[in-house]
Amino acid sequence: MEIAPSDRIILSMLQANARERLETIAAEAGVSVATIQRRIRAMKAEGVIAADVAQLSPAALGYPMSFVILVELERERIDQLDAFRRKVRAEPQVQQCYYITGDADFALIALARDMDDYQALTHRLFFDDSNVKRFRTSVVMDRSKVSLDVPLED
Repeated sequence: MEIAPSDRIILSMLQANARERLETIAAEAGVSVATIQRRIRAMKAEGVIAADVAQLSPAALGYPMSFVILVELERERIDQLDAFRRKVRAEPQVQQCYYITGDADFALIALARDMDDYQALTHRLFFDDSNVKRFRTSVVMDRSKVSLDVPLED
């Protein structure tokens, strides 16, 4: 899908506020509200807009601790990679999971209520999995930037 300059304006405004009024977007993009509706629908259909979500505060909801976890697997057969991905996707305390290159196979971003909660998470995800060779955890001291925004320069 080709992204027109007006689409970049639409996407920029929706990244900042997914509930922005269509009239406001139309005025900024210099097109009609009907065009905005059509372009948003098309960008959703093409997967350019993946989801409309609300960003929640983990601390306000009882998850004040965040962790970056690097996981190394014993074996990397496709079925074993898929099994680990399924387990991680099913775990609500894991916010993000990346299959990566380097010393580790996966990088996870996870939440916990406290260290006991984190320890229980490690048992569910790692200690009970014979294919997890090792994992290394870094405790997040400060959430300096949290975003899934994509740069929209021309």
